[in-house]
Amino acid sequence: MKAISMALLFLLISTAFLCGCLSKPESAEADSVVQMHQMYPEKNLTGIELTALANNRFALNLYRELAGEGNNVFFSPWSLNSALAMTYEGARGNTSDEMRSVLYFSENDSLRRESFSTLDRRINANDSGYTLSTANALWVDSGLSLLDDYEALVKDTYQARADNLDFRAAPEEARQTINHWVEQKTAGKIVDLIPAGHVDSLTRLVLTNAIYFNGTWMRTFDPSLTVDEDFLTEDGRAVKVPMMRQDDDETWFNYLETGGLQVLEMPYAGGRLSVMILLPHDQDIASLERSLSSEDLDRWRDSLEERRVDVYLPRFKLKANYFLAEILADLGMPTAFSNMADFTGISPDRPLFISQVIHQAYVDVNEQGTEAAAATAVEMAEAAAGAEEPEIPVFRADHPFLFLIVDDETGCILFLGRVSDPNLE
Repeated sequence: MKAISMALLFLLISTAFLCGCLSKPESAEADSVVQMHQMYPEKNLTGIELTALANNRFALNLYRELAGEGNNVFFSPWSLNSALAMTYEGARGNTSDEMRSVLYFSENDSLRRESFSTLDRRINANDSGYTLSTANALWVDSGLSLLDDYEALVKDTYQARADNLDFRAAPEEARQTINHWVEQKTAGKIVDLIPAGHVDSLTRLVLTNAIYFNGTWMRTFDPSLTVDEDFLTEDGRAVKVPMMRQDDDETWFNYLETGGLQVLEMPYAGGRLSVMILLPHDQDIASLERSLSSEDLDRWRDSLEERRVDVYLPRFKLKANYFLAEILADLGMPTAFSNMADFTGISPDRPLFISQVIHQAYVDVNEQGTEAAAATAVEMAEAAAGAEEPEIPVFRADHPFLFLIVDDETGCILFLGRVSDPNLE
């Protein structure tokens, strides 16, 4: 299918609260836990909820950097967070401070690790009706010795095994081994995560995460009702897309209309995951993106009410590839990508720095449900030098939108994207 150009925010969320913030990263001198308790003074946030909130704040900051005019966007903040968290465990000094600021990590190591581990186990605890899994791994050059404490930490907290590869003598074979692991963990949806030439004789360590989701709608769409209709892109072009529909008497969903925005929540079978779609009344998705905050999302979710809605949603499939070194450096962690990086908490043998962060993601939204997958590789090299209803609302997603796949209980964003043109993959 070709890619879609629509203005709509599409969120897969859990039933607690969706946390996020579009503000720039704050000073690393202030503990992120204190910052986030100040953001939500009325909520007695648990460690897991704070971990989800940190993930979501990073997600929305990164989204703003990736969202260019008119393009589709899709990525997994949880996958990136997982791979970078394992890398952060070995960072020291200014390298650690910058990464903590960008990723909103807590300085309380015990709280952060325990909460991350608990949330990761929750993500991997599948219910009937959907499949959701995530996996981590370290790929270590045979000539590099990891600190015993670091290896034990990533194994216990992130369930990441460490395998030896010969990057110096056989870099291409090593690349294929890593890519094969990723392909297996994502049901074949993420292929060739690391392109040829991105692993060479200077590579010393690659940290990877893979995440996979496959869920069926609580109430599926009838494929016989899907017909081609116009979808208006941000620049006003009309493109034909397969438009799914649900408009019978059984079509009841959580819904809200506020200002120039419609909000729709559609659950997946199993009752733990759902999609929240934010649809502006016109094609001006940029205004929504600029003003979007975690407080908005919380307020809208709290205001949703179940009612009859006529739903029109395009069927679409997106694929995305990102090389994020420059963007992450611009967000506030440049030292990690330089010869000044300090990752002596990983290995004392040689000075290491992050040479690249590669991310690939895939999503397919159709009449039966949603399938999504993503993977991240952090490459490290040796440093060289409610009321009465007057009428049934119509939710017609025929222009650009954003979408997030989120765990309902914690609000942790697992996937985040934007559809600008449904005909583009």
